[in-house]
Amino acid sequence: MPIRCEIVSQDRLVFSGDVDIVVVPGVEGEMGILPNHAPLLSTLNMGILKVRTKGEEEDFTIAGGVVEVQPDVVTVLADAAENVREIDVLRAEAAKSRAEELLREGPPPDTDTYLKIEAALRRSNLRLEAVRRFKIEPRRLPEEQEERK
Repeated sequence: MPIRCEIVSQDRLVFSGDVDIVVVPGVEGEMGILPNHAPLLSTLNMGILKVRTKGEEEDFTIAGGVVEVQPDVVTVLADAAENVREIDVLRAEAAKSRAEELLREGPPPDTDTYLKIEAALRRSNLRLEAVRRFKIEPRRLPEEQEERK
């Protein structure tokens, strides 16, 4: 008997489907959620969320958020979420470079700006590490694909 899983980011539904297990990056460590799990509400750390169905696994980067667990449904409300297969490596590398450059220029005038830059750097590093970890072939623009032929 599967459990329904819905992963929602601020701008879209990232995943919806019946799965055998959901593994989330909780603030106290990874949590595995199976069907008929006890109700739970928890905050999430930045990390990798995994869903597994019939031996097939899908991985998602999660940039914090909350998870609500009911016996028949897991709802993840993520600050940002993305399927690892959909990560645009060039965009992630550019975001990382921009954030590093801003931090090299010296401390920004206010704390909020510094925290936003730091969060952008952490998100970029998470995305790039996920691509390396799961050995996903980077997505390329059509003109780059022509050059490789």
